Amino acid sequence: MKFDDYRLSKEVKKNLGDMNFRRPTDIQYRCIPPIQRGEDLLAIAQTGTGKTAAFAIPLIDKIQQIKLKTRNKSNAIRSIVMVPTRELAQQITKVFNKIGKNTKVKALCVYGGVDQDYQIDKLIEGMDIIVSTPGRMFDLVSQGYLKLNKIETLILDEADHMLDLGFAKDINDLVRKLPRKRQTLFFSATINKKIKAQAYKMVSSNAIKIQISPKDPVSKNVNHQVVFVEMDDKRFFLQRIIQENEDKKILVFVRTKVRAERVKKAMARAVIDTLTIHGDKDQQDRDVSLLAFQTGACFILIATDVTARGIDIEGVDMVVNYDLPEIPENYVHRVGRTGRGRNRGKAISFCAKEEEDYLSAIEEFITVPITRASVTKREYNETIEDADDGANNWNQLIEQSSLKPNKKSKRSSR
Repeated sequence: MKFDDYRLSKEVKKNLGDMNFRRPTDIQYRCIPPIQRGEDLLAIAQTGTGKTAAFAIPLIDKIQQIKLKTRNKSNAIRSIVMVPTRELAQQITKVFNKIGKNTKVKALCVYGGVDQDYQIDKLIEGMDIIVSTPGRMFDLVSQGYLKLNKIETLILDEADHMLDLGFAKDINDLVRKLPRKRQTLFFSATINKKIKAQAYKMVSSNAIKIQISPKDPVSKNVNHQVVFVEMDDKRFFLQRIIQENEDKKILVFVRTKVRAERVKKAMARAVIDTLTIHGDKDQQDRDVSLLAFQTGACFILIATDVTARGIDIEGVDMVVNYDLPEIPENYVHRVGRTGRGRNRGKAISFCAKEEEDYLSAIEEFITVPITRASVTKREYNETIEDADDGANNWNQLIEQSSLKPNKKSKRSSR
């Protein structure tokens, strides 16, 4: 089935064609019809499968049709999309604006860390859809600029992450301010008992439940491997990977804000330009870093998990887990930044001795073993002694290495 076959406005169909969206992905195919019918929905699918468009397409079309039929001049907000991070809010708003181009549907991104005057002016002007992080949204509600009494659709994207970040009370407070008669949509790449319990409280008893997640939640487009590296040696291996992939866009994940800046300094000593993005940077700096990485002005971005959720950065060739994540689900979201859509990608994870429990938890969560890259002691030492020596190409080393079974290995790499 093609998008041309759907009951969508000509403007939306044209915009989808301009975005090279010809056929729906599995999650879009299964979500669009029930959303168009006004049904509540709980949808779980792998990262990179097109979840944002799955709710943006029918929502924009529905609002467009209502406004055309009723010639409604109301400035009331019809839909709220609640997300955990500023970057995700910005990205989702861009998708809404692309799909809604030349329609009468207006979407606004609302988040903290920036002056609120522009956001207030746009709210006064009149918006149909608000994409927001919790903090700024409640600030504007309390000030009377953001009114929720006419909301027809509530969407929680990456809802499990919002609960992990402690936004459960905010979500419940929001629900109490919304009309009882509304449509509620949950979208996420992972789900657990906590999010299920929260979701079932908010959706109707006959809500549609859609789960498109194979046994391995990591996309089949991602070739992901782990190499055992001592904590203090990780910088040498990262340097080598970067230098042997000079034309590749590489996203490096670390565990903390402090680690991000330390890794940046270590790469600077090797004359490697990098940028960082994390919670301690102000919004303008985060925007600059993300834009530079997206446009190719800088090929290496070092990030904490603030960038792991839902951010669709075009053309990420490789993800490097410099540190393994403490939360197993975050591994799926991290490596999902590459190999998106129909593209293929690579992910390499460094595992130090003190991170072995994290690795075990990740493999238990994804239910399949991560391929071990076996590095000999000589190869390991050569990398440390001269990280910029191309004698033993790191890509070949990874691809030609013998593979180890899913056991707690004694690791010849040490």
